Amino acid sequence: MNKKTIALLSGGISPERNVSLNSGSQVYDALDKDKYDVVRYDPKTDLARLAADAAGIDAALIILHGPYGEDGTIQGMLDLLQIPYQGTGVLGSAVAMDKVVAKQLYEKAGLPTPPYVVLNRGDHAAPSDIVRRLGLPVVVKPARDGSSIGMTIVRRENAIEAALEKAFLQGPVALAEAFIEGVEITGGVLGNDDLEALPLIEIVPDKSRDFFDYEAKYQAGMTEEICPARIDAVLTEKAQHQAIMAHQALFCRGYSRTDMIFSGQTFYVLETNTIPGMTATSLFPQAAAKAGYSFGQLMDRLIDLTLADHRLKTREKPASG
Repeated sequence: MNKKTIALLSGGISPERNVSLNSGSQVYDALDKDKYDVVRYDPKTDLARLAADAAGIDAALIILHGPYGEDGTIQGMLDLLQIPYQGTGVLGSAVAMDKVVAKQLYEKAGLPTPPYVVLNRGDHAAPSDIVRRLGLPVVVKPARDGSSIGMTIVRRENAIEAALEKAFLQGPVALAEAFIEGVEITGGVLGNDDLEALPLIEIVPDKSRDFFDYEAKYQAGMTEEICPARIDAVLTEKAQHQAIMAHQALFCRGYSRTDMIFSGQTFYVLETNTIPGMTATSLFPQAAAKAGYSFGQLMDRLIDLTLADHRLKTREKPASG
């Protein structure tokens, strides 16, 4: 059996760099070295080397999060280099990363999502107007960041301005969103055209945390993650269907993970992650394990989906000349 050369990309320059490096190391350990020659690249320092090596690379695994990794930027570079990569392409990556555009596409697809207001730096939005439209509490967050970076749950009107300043540190556009009290559920989807909904996970942050924030996501013991989620079969099917609808609405490929809040028999879609966390204990691998995939088998599946998608795209290209 000929080994495939896999470019493993992790690190980068986003605020989630350390999470990406940790995920990359665990993915490297999980990849079967009898099947793959794995070469690691850090986009912060190694883009020229990646370009020079492109002709000898069979596929790339993008284990990057946040801007320049999950937003279509590195995907566009890999397209130019003609390196197949796992997951969603430029368009889907860009729209999923932009919470405003993603919400508009959820709404068009008929998916419930919390009411929201879009805020631009320099708008001087009146906190009283935000409260009038959305009530309290209200969630304030950057429009284009992950891992809850820059996010605040605001319970008093006089705290809105400080929350907006925090969100605007991450970019020029912020989102104020009605706070929905309920149970946080996340649903993974695996596949290209034939989609498999993975078992749902219920997320229960430590009582000391206001929400599933950055620390709760990545510090051991800060969150209880229950798989499968403690909801009945009918509700499970409904949530899994919504995860698939979100995946399709945002033009995702390969895999995704959609976060939802369950309240009053409704699953409100919050956001879709096109490159879910990839440590062995991250949410997507946990759900995949419950579905019968070991961490190594999950990596094999993602690589197989990558190569199958690439073969399809190559066949669809018109002949030159």
